[in-house]
Amino acid sequence: QGLPEWVQINSIEASPHDAATAYFAATLYKADDFKPYLFKTNDYGKTWKKITTGIADNAFTRVIREDPNYRGLLYAGTETGMYVSFNDGESWESFQLNLPVVPITDIAIHKRDKDLVIATQGRSFWILDDMQVLHQIAKWGKDTVAAQPFQLFHPEPAYRMPGSSFRGGGAAAIGENPPAGATIWFYLKDKPKGDITLEILDAADKSVKKFSSRAPDPNAAAAPAGRRGGGGGPARVPAEQGLNRFAWDLRYPDATTFPGMILWAGNTSGPRAVPGSYKAKLTVDGKSIIETFEVRKDPRVATTQEEFQKQFDLLTKIRDKFSETSEAITAIRDVKRQTDEYAKRVAGQAEMKPIVDAAKALNDKLTAVEVELYQVKNQSGQDPLNYPIKLNNKIAALGGSVAGADAQPTDQQVGVYEELVGKINAQLDKLKQVMATDVPAFNKLVMEKQVPAVFVKPAK
Repeated sequence: QGLPEWVQINSIEASPHDAATAYFAATLYKADDFKPYLFKTNDYGKTWKKITTGIADNAFTRVIREDPNYRGLLYAGTETGMYVSFNDGESWESFQLNLPVVPITDIAIHKRDKDLVIATQGRSFWILDDMQVLHQIAKWGKDTVAAQPFQLFHPEPAYRMPGSSFRGGGAAAIGENPPAGATIWFYLKDKPKGDITLEILDAADKSVKKFSSRAPDPNAAAAPAGRRGGGGGPARVPAEQGLNRFAWDLRYPDATTFPGMILWAGNTSGPRAVPGSYKAKLTVDGKSIIETFEVRKDPRVATTQEEFQKQFDLLTKIRDKFSETSEAITAIRDVKRQTDEYAKRVAGQAEMKPIVDAAKALNDKLTAVEVELYQVKNQSGQDPLNYPIKLNNKIAALGGSVAGADAQPTDQQVGVYEELVGKINAQLDKLKQVMATDVPAFNKLVMEKQVPAVFVKPAK
């Protein structure tokens, strides 16, 4: 009933949830009838019901599919775009999102990955990731979700996927992969007036990493040239009205760097999370929602939980020791800058010569440590070809080696770490001695000489 003569049955969908249920999409545009025709049966085809409420009168229908992971969640492809039904076809609404106005010729749903794939007439294939968000909206009720001030959706399990981050050229025929790591979706009824935060917690509720919607600090250190990760500050959480997506790359905080740092194949990224249970905590206007999710290992690797933990522990120690060297270099340069300023201000005054000499002696000691920790001759990304890397670059490169595979560290990697830490600690001990003795002595000399806070050069 309601099916015109000479209509073309374009697609038939047997329900993956109920053997008695089926759907079909039909067209009659060849007879100058552009109305949509969608029908369903719940009794093995004995009776059929037209289900087109909400679809535009001129959007003739080409295909209908039921979500294999959620009963009654339907998708329809029409001549002008996509539609979705949360109530088994009783009503439809536009599901266009960022699609162009284009005929949808077929729809497929990847059951395991929960991806929606569509074919269009002349406008390529399109993929919509993370259909579990729609499943949760259908479960809770679209109107119920829309009425909440904010809502955090349950994230899908995230997989640690080893491999290179190198990319090819930007050819037009290359598709776009979804973001790596854990994808976290949330809904905001209104754009918040203040900052919102998204914090990742481990199974013991210990903070892993915290992100904010606050604009990034323009003075934050940029990523070191020549490195294989890290730097540039944490990702920013979107905070727009409606649905928002944030991707956590499964990494703990990056190592500390300093402005102008140049590394040769050094890795400053934080260690990746070991497989296990984690939590996402969304805070808006002082109120929080927490959802638990899993980080899983690549199913193709045989690495055990203990081996993952050993790798994580070593990478954490490498990151922390690298950060310690960066902080030491920053402190060295800060002290040298101040002593240079004093020396320049009193230069040429005979009675102030002891300050100039003391500043040079102090800076020489600081520089001796600095050049062992970092290759100060590097001014561009290719300079390490001419100047050998120093301790901080060596331990950063070791971090890249340890993180290069989902496997426990080798005995050789552990041995190299211990050797490098010994050498770094020797330099840091020298620095502590200088800071504890030479710097106070210089300050005492400056006070004794009564160097003025503001120095005015005499007129010529």
